[in-house]
Amino acid sequence: METTATLRGVRLSAQKGRLVADQIRGLPVDRALNLLAFSPKKGARILKKVLESAIANAEHNEGADVDELKVTTIYVDKADTLRRFTARAKGRGNTIGKQTCHIRIAVGDGKRD
Repeated sequence: METTATLRGVRLSAQKGRLVADQIRGLPVDRALNLLAFSPKKGARILKKVLESAIANAEHNEGADVDELKVTTIYVDKADTLRRFTARAKGRGNTIGKQTCHIRIAVGDGKRD
């Protein structure tokens, strides 16, 4: 049994999100939530909300026991870049790219149905 939660288009670069995602991959959900709660990174707060959503989905939709859940897969993929412009010398302009990403977390009990 595996249940997922997805957050799309979050204002976080995929590279920074993957730093946090690598820390919780494969952990039991209680340890993962504890690690995310005390991490100072911006991505930790965002990933914690998505993980809590995945746990709630597993509990409500599948009737899973929360104590046995683990983070089975976690993906942080690059999404569209927001294009912004800033003024430069001699009437020119420069592009500023504000990165976004998609986050997908799957939790499961490790048993195959």
